[in-house]
Amino acid sequence: MFITLKPHTPHYENVPFEVPEGWQSVPVSELFCLNPKSEITDATSVGFIPMACVNDGFSGNHQFEERIWKEVKKGYCHFQNGDIGIAKISPCFENLKSTIFQNLPNNYGAGTTELVILRPLNIHAKFYLYLFKSQWYISEGTKYFKGVVGQQRVHKGIFTDLQIPLPPLAEQYRIVAEIEKWFALIDQIEQGKTGLQTIVMQTKSKILDLAIHGKLVPQDPNDEPAFELLKRINPDFTPCDNGHYTQLPDGWAVAPMQMLCSLIDGEKQNGIERINLDVKYLRGERDAKTLTSGKYVAANSLLILVDGENSGEVFRTPIDGYQG
Repeated sequence: MFITLKPHTPHYENVPFEVPEGWQSVPVSELFCLNPKSEITDATSVGFIPMACVNDGFSGNHQFEERIWKEVKKGYCHFQNGDIGIAKISPCFENLKSTIFQNLPNNYGAGTTELVILRPLNIHAKFYLYLFKSQWYISEGTKYFKGVVGQQRVHKGIFTDLQIPLPPLAEQYRIVAEIEKWFALIDQIEQGKTGLQTIVMQTKSKILDLAIHGKLVPQDPNDEPAFELLKRINPDFTPCDNGHYTQLPDGWAVAPMQMLCSLIDGEKQNGIERINLDVKYLRGERDAKTLTSGKYVAANSLLILVDGENSGEVFRTPIDGYQG
């Protein structure tokens, strides 16, 4: 359906920002019908949209509940397919809760009165949905909040009097096509980023798996066998015959862990100021804090996390300190 665009006088002196030649600046009210009302029969099925059904962010998507018009025609805003709905209450406004209504039962709907409804007049609604999601428009709206904190709403003038740019209609369509091309690419990158993180973790795990099985680097027959190293570590060591390790490379050996390192729980000390070697410090998530007592751990020790969801995480201590 087309509605004739009302004639207007260009407001060059009120251009909100520099725009290309051929564009104009007009009040929102020149391009939209504000909060229109619907007249349909009571038994008609329509879409009902509470605020929770309007997605935030840039997607512009929404869901709806099917209702009978008689149930929702009073006390709610009215809209139809193709209308734009914009949340006027904080923080929904800043969170970009705005949408173009579509696929409504019988073309009509009703919803929360915290939505302002704008019916486009011979313009490309999608271009203006993106404009209403722009940082410039959100900043303009938040300048004129009214109400108490937690219940602040955008001033009505932002939906009527604010000067907004008007490109030629064909250019509006080209701009939307370009926006959606770039958004699709960004979405692919975002999805790939998640997939890439998984691949990175799997690859690192595989590298470690190859390393501990002697398959990451070639064996050098001139290297001293690991058995000779074990004899230096513990002259009394007797090699064990464990069938689980039949695939070890030549020159490798199997030994109990306690032969290669000492399991300690820290020596209790008092009156000496040392770094607190807690998990957040070791992860680099916060600066060091100091303690004057605790269980002493020497620098270059390996600390193994043994409880919580990150159990098994290993850290090398960069400095003497107290066990966190």
